[in-house]
Amino acid sequence: MAFSDDLFFAPAHQLAAMLRAREVSSVEMVSAFIERIESVNHGLNAVVTLVEERGGREAEEADRRLAGKNARPLEGLPISIKDSVMTEGVRSTDGMKIFEHYVPDADAPTVARLRAAGAIVIAKTNLPEMAMDYDCDNPVFGATNNPWNRDRVPGGSSGGEAAALAVGMSPLGLGSDYGGSIRIPSHFCGTVGLKPTWGTIPGTGHMPPGPGGAPPPIAHMATIGPMARFVDDLTLSYNILKGPHHAAVYTVPSADVHPESVDLKKVRCAIFTGTSLTPVAKDIRSAIERAGKELQNLGIPVDDVTPPVAEGAELWPQYAMADGNQLGLEALKEHLHLARERFRNQMIALPGKSAAEFFKIAMARDAWRVKLAEFMEQYPIILGPAFCVTAFKHGAFEVDIDGKNFSLYAANWPALWVNCAGLPGAVVPAGKDRDGLPIGIQIVGRAFGEETVLAIAKAAEGALGGFQRPPL
Repeated sequence: MAFSDDLFFAPAHQLAAMLRAREVSSVEMVSAFIERIESVNHGLNAVVTLVEERGGREAEEADRRLAGKNARPLEGLPISIKDSVMTEGVRSTDGMKIFEHYVPDADAPTVARLRAAGAIVIAKTNLPEMAMDYDCDNPVFGATNNPWNRDRVPGGSSGGEAAALAVGMSPLGLGSDYGGSIRIPSHFCGTVGLKPTWGTIPGTGHMPPGPGGAPPPIAHMATIGPMARFVDDLTLSYNILKGPHHAAVYTVPSADVHPESVDLKKVRCAIFTGTSLTPVAKDIRSAIERAGKELQNLGIPVDDVTPPVAEGAELWPQYAMADGNQLGLEALKEHLHLARERFRNQMIALPGKSAAEFFKIAMARDAWRVKLAEFMEQYPIILGPAFCVTAFKHGAFEVDIDGKNFSLYAANWPALWVNCAGLPGAVVPAGKDRDGLPIGIQIVGRAFGEETVLAIAKAAEGALGGFQRPPL
């Protein structure tokens, strides 16, 4: 069959089923997606490295397995990977000049698991330097544009991944999330993403590479996770990615998730549109309120109640910056001058905390997590904003919220508390603002509650319209 334009926007699980049914060959599909990237990427700069030669060879091998009925779950399916996740034999830069020509000799465990399931990596996607901003710009590849409005950012740090998914360059992707880096780009680009519970998916192999490829201790708030256009594809990918790995000693065994088995009418949800922190834009508040009503219409119990999340958002920077930027500066060494001015200003040395001070912050974080967990005994799902605004303009340091200016880095609290708690959180499309920019609703669950998060996300996707194609 001919690979039609509609198939670029088909769910990954549907494409995988077509490959198994031999309705289309992997060679045809991989070739079609590479041509798609070449035709639409020039105005977006979402993909920074194409893996054509190896992708073609692996597609031929996949077709042989498919013909022999030895197909794996993702056999022959082309996918994309954020450029901070190490990929064997493929340039992986983390958006940093010092890694401009770095080619890892091994896959990150997450990449290895997707490839072991039969997926074919055809592209690496753009991000801000060291995955540390909500723009998507770096001195190696430049900026990525939002597919809904090219004067706007796609979000960070997994912005290239979200933009690529939104325009049909890839059916399935891999991102990472330390302060909203999967969920905010999903919100900005109208796609879906899952930040899993910390400890369910190995984070080893995320850049910059450390001793043994392991993340630093304060990466307790960071995870790698799936990105897609459809919630079912998040479920498919999560079940492949999760589980212990010898190089990631903190990961724990997790059962496969089956969101379809969840009785949604027994899942009580708390919904909120703001806290005492930076206000959330009116259009986003309205979209979340509408989402709550639509879920109630499905018989899902939704109560308007504000969870105790503000303290977690305030603790995140204290915990993340306790070393005074020392680890980041050590990674850059004498090469800081190669970074953009925006990044250099972020990376100035700050007063670090003593061990005793850090322990106090860590204990305060744990005490708050207990308080939040007690709240979530009654409300196992929390619905709310993913960010205080929709996609902002390139170069912005401030954002306009209903006629008033606020610091960009004060508008991120809706994402930060989830990382501080280490909880699973998904974002799904929930409409658009008055400028036609996507709005996502964030769905947060209890620790190791991915199954329930994905079940509510699937219900919200159906009730709210799900993924819509951006104008190209």
